[in-house]
Amino acid sequence: MQRFIIPIFLILAFFLAACVNAPQNGNSVATGSSNQTNKDPNRRIKIGFAMDTQKEERWVRDREAFEAHCKQLNVDCVITVADNKSDKQANDVDNLLTQGVDVVVIAPHDATQAASMVEKAKAQGVPVISYDRLINSDKIDLYVSHQVPVIGRKIAEYALGKVPKGNYIMVYGASTDNNAVIMKKEQLAVLQPAIDSKAVVIKADQFITDWKPEEALKMVENALTQHRDDIQAIVVSNDGMAGGVVSALDKRGLTGKVIVTGQDAQIDALQRIAEGKQSMTVYKPIIPLANAAVEAAIKLAKKETLADAKPFRNDNLGKDVPAILLEVTTVDKDNLMTTVIKDGYARFDEVYKNVPADQRPKQ
Repeated sequence: MQRFIIPIFLILAFFLAACVNAPQNGNSVATGSSNQTNKDPNRRIKIGFAMDTQKEERWVRDREAFEAHCKQLNVDCVITVADNKSDKQANDVDNLLTQGVDVVVIAPHDATQAASMVEKAKAQGVPVISYDRLINSDKIDLYVSHQVPVIGRKIAEYALGKVPKGNYIMVYGASTDNNAVIMKKEQLAVLQPAIDSKAVVIKADQFITDWKPEEALKMVENALTQHRDDIQAIVVSNDGMAGGVVSALDKRGLTGKVIVTGQDAQIDALQRIAEGKQSMTVYKPIIPLANAAVEAAIKLAKKETLADAKPFRNDNLGKDVPAILLEVTTVDKDNLMTTVIKDGYARFDEVYKNVPADQRPKQ
């Protein structure tokens, strides 16, 4: 019997050691924060930015501003671009989490599908910022954007101010993008009294897949043909699509005769405004937006309070999410000089590139 004493003792010792260690492993799994475990608190913060596209000028500006502010504040950033594909964006977010980012910033392609990306990040204890476009999830830590409802109203108010009576075409953005849905709601709210009184008649309206200019062009061409060019205003929800709309008007000799709206203050849109081809745009300064996202990401990584955030209602969820929303400005031919050019957002020679020198305003 003596020979069994040592093995039994060793077995008991091993069992006791396992019991002591078990709660530590159990806590790590239960918190769902394996991505944040054992990180050096003194290392540089790493921010992941999952972008949807770089096909439009404004998104190139977002990337450049985001990278520049990360560099200025001495934090690392990893940026991916999904090329307007939800599946690719989901893979991009997975890869960012694998790389151990402290915060994920997502400019979603599809607001609803992006909710699953939020779930994955939160399961690993990683905060999520919804950038520019609102993700349909109440688990996001912050929504950083411009005043999207205000943008929708400003676009419709401008059109209604110029054309209080007439036939309208409504060109909305992608139905998968919450911003497009929000703007549609606000535009129609502004126009509804005029619609009810029959002063304004909406002859055609459509969401445009991925905000594609070529799709907007086709939609407006068909509407103009169907209604024999009897259209006085085209309410367009961004500058990219406005470019397609202006091309459709060009083909029919209607350029400058129909109100065309937009948003983003893209250079080509500002040039069209200077030429009288596009009526207006909504100027949304990109640098403050990118800066706000980076600064909020750093605070979230440090588990600090976002004091500037205020509740914003996600109508799709019927719930509020914390948000930081920046102000926007209507820009047309009358205030190009005092807005985008004065701010250094665009150069005078660039904006008036296609305008004869004797027709340009004085600098």
